[in-house]
Amino acid sequence: MSRAERPFFDFMRNLKIIVASILTILVAIMVVQNREPVATHLLFATVVIPHAILLFITAAAGFALGVLLTLSLSTKRNQIR
Repeated sequence: MSRAERPFFDFMRNLKIIVASILTILVAIMVVQNREPVATHLLFATVVIPHAILLFITAAAGFALGVLLTLSLSTKRNQIR
């Protein structure tokens, strides 16, 4: 990597950290504000859980899927090279 490319990568890394921090704060605010119970239908069962827990589970599942997709794509990219 040349010196000319280095500031761009530093900027992108900082931007990713800032965006991730903002999204984390927004999710935390949403979770705290939604504490009332809600009925959730899971296949053949109905579960009554606080809305905050449902939001947290949904956000965690989205994060996990994003990580798995990123790992899968980077593995395929390395195999092609």
